[in-house]
Amino acid sequence: MKWKVFLFLLVQRFVELYWAKRNERWMKARGAKEFGRNHYKYIVCMHSLFFVSLLLEGRKKHKSTSCSFLFNMFIILQLFRFWTIASLGRYWNTKIIVLPNAERIQKGPYRWFRHPNYLVVVLEFLVIPLMFQAYWTAVIFTIWNAYLLSIRIRVEEQALRLLKSPHK
Repeated sequence: MKWKVFLFLLVQRFVELYWAKRNERWMKARGAKEFGRNHYKYIVCMHSLFFVSLLLEGRKKHKSTSCSFLFNMFIILQLFRFWTIASLGRYWNTKIIVLPNAERIQKGPYRWFRHPNYLVVVLEFLVIPLMFQAYWTAVIFTIWNAYLLSIRIRVEEQALRLLKSPHK
């Protein structure tokens, strides 16, 4: 079962990258600006290595975890991820791309959270490795992700303020 989850995640991430690229073209054609290019490559590296680490550490564990709690958490996180992405629609992206003078999305989970997608990723970096009994992966990537998110959220908030400012 865990390998079906692994394959599902790989396919999901590639579909999301395709969707993000499509949204990026759409937004940039309307004058959107990209921010945070310096740290984006490290985020891509971290997410790629997360799958490698999960695969390497998880393959050593032959016992399947029968913890339905973790699997249920995983399902809830995926539903929350889809809701978050759907709420942003064409504005959703893996990069920080901001369309000048666009209104901030205030629907879906964005009514209550400023960065719900990052909440999903934080929780996934805990739940998914635990499903695979990949404890080192959970610890290492949770810490690495926290560090990169501290940079990314600061850059994203600055970009949003800058593009809303009348003194560009």
